[in-house]
Formats: sequence, structure tokens, C-alpha cells
Amino acid sequence: MRCDRPKIGCAHGALAGLLAWTLAACVGGPDAPRSRPEAVATQAEAPAAQPSKQSAGQIGSGSVKVALIVPLTGQGASVGAALRNAAELAYDDFQKPDLSIVVKDDRGTPDGAREAAQSALADGAEVVLGPLFAANVAAVGAPVRNAGKPVIAFSTDAAVAARGVYLISFLPQSEVDRVVEEVTAGGRRSFAAMIPETNYGNAVEAQFREAVARKGGRVVGLERYAPADPGAAIERLKGVISGPDAQADALFLPGSADGLVTMASALTKAGFSPSRVRPVGTALWNDPKILALPAFQGGAFAAPDSAGFASFSQRYQAKYGSVPPRVASLGYDAVSLTAALSRQYGTQRFTDATLTTPSGFTGIDGTFRFRPDGASDRALAVYEIRGGAAAVTSPAPRSLGPSGI
Repeated sequence: MRCDRPKIGCAHGALAGLLAWTLAACVGGPDAPRSRPEAVATQAEAPAAQPSKQSAGQIGSGSVKVALIVPLTGQGASVGAALRNAAELAYDDFQKPDLSIVVKDDRGTPDGAREAAQSALADGAEVVLGPLFAANVAAVGAPVRNAGKPVIAFSTDAAVAARGVYLISFLPQSEVDRVVEEVTAGGRRSFAAMIPETNYGNAVEAQFREAVARKGGRVVGLERYAPADPGAAIERLKGVISGPDAQADALFLPGSADGLVTMASALTKAGFSPSRVRPVGTALWNDPKILALPAFQGGAFAAPDSAGFASFSQRYQAKYGSVPPRVASLGYDAVSLTAALSRQYGTQRFTDATLTTPSGFTGIDGTFRFRPDGASDRALAVYEIRGGAAAVTSPAPRSLGPSGI
């Protein structure tokens, strides 16, 4: 059978079918602290990753040169070490492809990222994987693209995406689209929202309004609030979301786990009933602190299917002796993608046309694709919170339609 979509992965025993990438024409990483602080905070809960005994400077010695720019010192160093380890794991699982991956430490700063990119270009890198933080991606985007090379970065801030600067990360915009689609399909079309006054909040508000309108719903009330003090905003929205005459039948609540714990207590005091007005959120809800909250029971959120990451995490722990942060799978998929494309596409391996193939790619976390503007679409599952746990109610689709999920 002819297959047109690149599938990423390896030929490592039982992993061959699970993680292989195919090409078919049928698809908050943490971000800068100012944009999505909760993403970095979540990663800090995992044991600190340590680079493997192999030199952190290079992985492999093939003819195709790839740069991996991550923080190995300074802010985000533990996450950067995990991304580096995941890259090495992908290289080994792919049976040592024809890649030479030069690992550069950006020290967690824009200046460090800029210096690392310049060094990578001088080394002959054909593609840059990373950086991790939004400000660092912005610092390397222009010089790398001016050199005619693409960037595949780990930031969750869509504002730094551009033609040739692609984000392989988990963008909240895809999560908002998917969960709104699922909730409206279930018959709920009157949405209220409580959105934090943060850059993350700004991004999800714009996507939320657009997604609700696209699906024929309406926003009956929306309040912004200081993350540590949602009480006044809840009081203003109380008549819309509580009581027998509530106007809304769904309440969108994006935000960090700590902020939502405070939010849940205030909602309960205001008489909010999740059985009457369904809570709706993003992948940041997939946290034990959120899953246990009475005010969020029956709520829905979108996130990548967890099965692929669970398998990756087991293999990572066996090799490196620590639990990988959630974002580590992006390092694995980024290297697997470069290996697959270099194997199948020759001199066209990293062109914009190849990277933005409409059908996209399938990796550890499911199907995704890069858009021409540098942002990405992902096929996500929808989960419902039941009895303090998250259960899949709508599996992630295997392909993405022409306009996204």
C-alpha cells in the first residue's frame, strides 16, 4: 500500500509499529515565564533529569547536521537536560540514523540562544531544534531563517511562530478548539468564561471567542481576573453561572492548577453547580489537584492521548533513572522527525513544503502538523473528570481535517 504521510518513530523491537512515522497525505512545553508560568512549574515537580554519560555536546556522527538548542544551565536547565536525553533516546530508537546532533546550551537566555544559533549555523546545521522559551525562540528565529534554515521550537507561545519558525509544542489554541467542538456537539452552546489576566489568558480568550462563534455557540458572559483573586469576577458573573436561572450551560476556566484551586473554592461559595453548568478547560487541568476538586467533577478538557507518553516515560526511566517532564516527548519527536525526513526526502528534507505537508505527522503524542504561519495543529483527546480521575470520552482523531481538528 502506498503511504504518503511521514510517520515518525523507530524500528526498535516492539516499538517499530507504535512509534514509526509514515508520510500520508490524508494531522504550554513550557514557555517563557511571563507567558505560561504554570508550564515550567509543572515540570519542576518531576525529578531533575541528568544528561547521559555520553558527551552533552553531540549525539551521533552522521552527515546531516542538526542543532539542538536547550537550556543546560540557568533557568529551565532540568527541562533542557530532559529534552537532550529524549533526543538521544530517539536517536538510539531510530537505530542511529544519519544525523549528527550538536547540542547547544542557551543558558536559558535570549543572548545565549542567539549565540548558540550562530555557533550552530557556523557548524553547518541544516535545522535548529529548540529553543524552549518564547523570548529565546524570538532571538534565534530571524538569524536562522535568514540563513535559509528552519527552526522547530518547543515554546507554547504562538506569538513567536512564523514562516520557517515552527512550534512542535502543545499550543493552548488547539486545546480550546477541540474542547469547544466536543462540548457544542453535546448540545451546550451558551458559554461563560473566567480568564486570568495573563498573556496565556489573552491567547486563549481570542481562540475561545473564535471557536465558540465557529461552532454556532454564544458567549453569554466573560470576566477577566487577577490570578490570585477571582472572587470579584465570580461575583460579577454569578447570575450567569449559578442558580436555577443560570444563562450559561458551560463555563470555560483556563489557568494554572494553583489558580484553579483558588477558583474552585470561590465558585462553590457562589453556588456554582458543575452538574448544571459544565466546566470546560485546557490540558493544564490534567493535574491531580484539579481532578480532585468537587467544582470540576463532570468537567471536560482536551489534551494529547496519554498512552504514547506513558510508553515513552517507561523507556526514558529505564535508561536515565528519572521521570521525564511532560514536555520531554517533544524532544523525542523533533529528533525522530528530522531522522525520518532526512531518510525519505533527500535534499528536500527540511524545506517549508516538506515540513508543512497538510496531512502532518504522527508521533508519541498523536497526529500533528505545522501550519505555514509556524503554529501547529494537534489531534487531541477529550477527557471528562469522574470521581477524581480523567477518563477519555472522545479519543484523539488519527487525522486532521483541512481547517484543523
